[in-house]
Amino acid sequence: MSERTSPGTTAARRSGRDLARLAVYGGGALTALGLAGLGVLLGQVEAARRTIPIAQAPPPRSDGLYGSRYGGHPLRMVMLGDSSAAGFGALRARQTPAALIATGLSRRLERPIRLTSLAVVGATSSMLVHQVDEALEAEPELAVILIGINDITHRAGQAASVRHLADSVRRLRQAGVTVVVGTCPDLGAVQPIRPPLRWIARSWSRQLAAAQTVAVVEAGGRTVSLGELLGPTFSAQPHRLFARDRFHPSAEGYALAASVLLPTVVAAVRSPAGPQRVEAGPQTAADGVRSLPQAAVEAARHAGTEVSGVRVDGRDRGPAGRWAQLRRRMWEVVRQAEAPAPPGTMNPANVVEQA
Repeated sequence: MSERTSPGTTAARRSGRDLARLAVYGGGALTALGLAGLGVLLGQVEAARRTIPIAQAPPPRSDGLYGSRYGGHPLRMVMLGDSSAAGFGALRARQTPAALIATGLSRRLERPIRLTSLAVVGATSSMLVHQVDEALEAEPELAVILIGINDITHRAGQAASVRHLADSVRRLRQAGVTVVVGTCPDLGAVQPIRPPLRWIARSWSRQLAAAQTVAVVEAGGRTVSLGELLGPTFSAQPHRLFARDRFHPSAEGYALAASVLLPTVVAAVRSPAGPQRVEAGPQTAADGVRSLPQAAVEAARHAGTEVSGVRVDGRDRGPAGRWAQLRRRMWEVVRQAEAPAPPGTMNPANVVEQA
């Protein structure tokens, strides 16, 4: 009789295979070390696969109406992406990032939010096309996308991954949907991944995040970098911010991610109509305006940075390409999370409320 496996078990086993694939490709980045370097990587992957336990349950469903006590027509929101968007590792629907963002957004807009989560555990950027197809049937007004980790572990190719993401954002924007993308988080924060594999994973995460930023803003969306803001915090408190599988975030980890994304989501919903206008020349770069390539690199280095299109003196492009606006937001809850605290003392609902 064949063994039956749950979606969670399948996802966890796939993570082990993906780590092995990452190590094989990572060996090419250590050619100076030759076979010895590749052997180190493969040994680390095997250790990581033994260390990461198999999760047994799929993520809880978060679809539904949030903020029903508010009057008015509900704003239709869809969540797209991979396991981080689906909330794999959360135990209850209200702990998923989609639910946390919907809850926080309804409070700030004082309006109900109709949430549909179409995120799929294990999804890569190439799979967004199917999620967008289904999302457009719901006629959403807002789409939040979290994607990238599986593109790295699958080594799908940065150019192809970014192209799929850009096409998805462009289709949503052409349908009048406001789009916010959380760029690739820091895979190097996963504790069972050790140096030098961790360094390679971190470098690839940052490169993909920068490329995603350029593509999304060019397609008309906004981005929020996640990697280096959550990475050090997660690394410092893995038992608190990671789920039992030590690979996906815990409820508190998702609450931190939601608190980072929420201010940009609120701003995007309130000002959805194209690039903001800045009545100044290129000298405003010191105040947060950059060329998009410069903004993308800087955002990848400083997580929590929002990047959106902007017009300077009525033009959306300068000598170095499209103009972009950087906004670095500070969250008191993130600073609190970096302080030592016993597990379970941070309420995810309060995290989003303080964001």
